[in-house]
Amino acid sequence: MTLSEADIEEERQHFHQVIATFRHYAQYSMSTNNRRRRDIYRLSIADQEILDSLGYKKKLDDVDKAILANAQFVAQIIENPEIFELDADDGEADNGAADSGAGRPSGPEMQQTDGAPGEKKFGSQRHPHPHPHSRSHSQDHAHSRTSSQKYKPSENGMDKLRSTLKQLVRDWSSEGKEEREACYEPIKDALLQHYSHIPEAERGKLRVLVPGAGLGRLAWDVAHLGFSCQGNEFSHYMLLSSFFVLNRTNQIEKHTIYPYVHSFSNIPNSRAMLRPIKIPDVLTSDLPSTVDFSLVAGDFEEVYGSSVGPTEPHAGQWDAILTCFFVDTAKNVINYLRIIHKILSPGGIWINLGPLLWHWENNDTNDPSIELTLEEVKELALEIGFELSNERTINATYTNNAQSMMGYTYHAAFWTATKKLEQT
Repeated sequence: MTLSEADIEEERQHFHQVIATFRHYAQYSMSTNNRRRRDIYRLSIADQEILDSLGYKKKLDDVDKAILANAQFVAQIIENPEIFELDADDGEADNGAADSGAGRPSGPEMQQTDGAPGEKKFGSQRHPHPHPHSRSHSQDHAHSRTSSQKYKPSENGMDKLRSTLKQLVRDWSSEGKEEREACYEPIKDALLQHYSHIPEAERGKLRVLVPGAGLGRLAWDVAHLGFSCQGNEFSHYMLLSSFFVLNRTNQIEKHTIYPYVHSFSNIPNSRAMLRPIKIPDVLTSDLPSTVDFSLVAGDFEEVYGSSVGPTEPHAGQWDAILTCFFVDTAKNVINYLRIIHKILSPGGIWINLGPLLWHWENNDTNDPSIELTLEEVKELALEIGFELSNERTINATYTNNAQSMMGYTYHAAFWTATKKLEQT
């Protein structure tokens, strides 16, 4: 896809906005905590003394320390944002910058072209970034601003950064293992079962795609099993963070974050809110030499659904497509399924798990949104040319705080689907 100058400028603006959000994390978060301090002094002296006896002021001080620790971590993430081939210098000094301690590349490297087997790369394809509301129910807004408003973090952007910290728990910590395995294990098991006739040493010849890869753990797990795997993600928050974990982290549990300090609601005790989480729980360089592992930046429909001249470079090229909490990110789910069907090889398998929280429903950007029931989605899959099997419901959470007094559980739909062979 050839981008217009307006598209490139929009992408540049959005990228700078994301970088500004990372840079202003400490300032923004400390401001919220200082609001709590101001509120104390609006109370009577007697009530202030009660709060002091409960340790409330000390808790606020501890939250400040956790925020500053998070700020040092997020500063490392944006220390080398060159993966997008965009200049990240917007004239602002980094807030909370820290020594990255970056080691040798340990994951998929930044390259534009397909690599040889065993090569790990982080591919980038520029496409305008869509902006649906996130799974945490926040809402995106347009990026175009006056020059005086450029690169100032919004509550929506900061919410995405806070959500990214919680997703790091889900994908790359020991604490997130239970939530992660509830979703990823059934998908991996179905993939292994479908290709059980292929010797483990030959799995690298099979190509697996993970759209909506997020922070990349499912794609990494699949590559760790010996399959060549490519993840695809459009969120700069996710891409910057996954690149840092996969390429700039060279030891297990190297980093410590405090993802739960941003909200005081539904917290049973201070320990639950202030507990540290160490990431990653694996050595990300620990992949078989026989696999090709990559992450591609860009919109799924633009990257995999577009044609180049008379050819369709992805048509029939993927042996398996794994979608986890992805289908409901579509504006037009018909096109999502059409692309999945087109790029699968004959007899290839599509494995899906997720709810139907349609991300573009009630959007304020005048984007289309087709919202189907689960029954309609499955009927659509049959119409597109899939044969569904192994259907069941799996209860799953998403970036859930295991020690919170509140949590959401999705009754997620799971199925495997094979591409029907064309009749001759």
